[in-house]
Amino acid sequence: MAYSHNNSKGTTYYLHSNGKMFYFSKEIKEGALDAVPAGYHVVEMKTGMLVLKRDDKPTEASGEH
Repeated sequence: MAYSHNNSKGTTYYLHSNGKMFYFSKEIKEGALDAVPAGYHVVEMKTGMLVLKRDDKPTEASGEH
């Protein structure tokens, strides 16, 4: 089953991958993914468009020994 996400406007989008590129579509097509890839999370833009963003990498505390 393809991963789906509803935006604030109530539209359902499905997550797809074309190699290293991720995108959302209103229809399930070839390349649909079952889950959000590890290290990513879904963000909604002001327009309602969904995008994947990389998770922030934890920063190492500097100067603490």
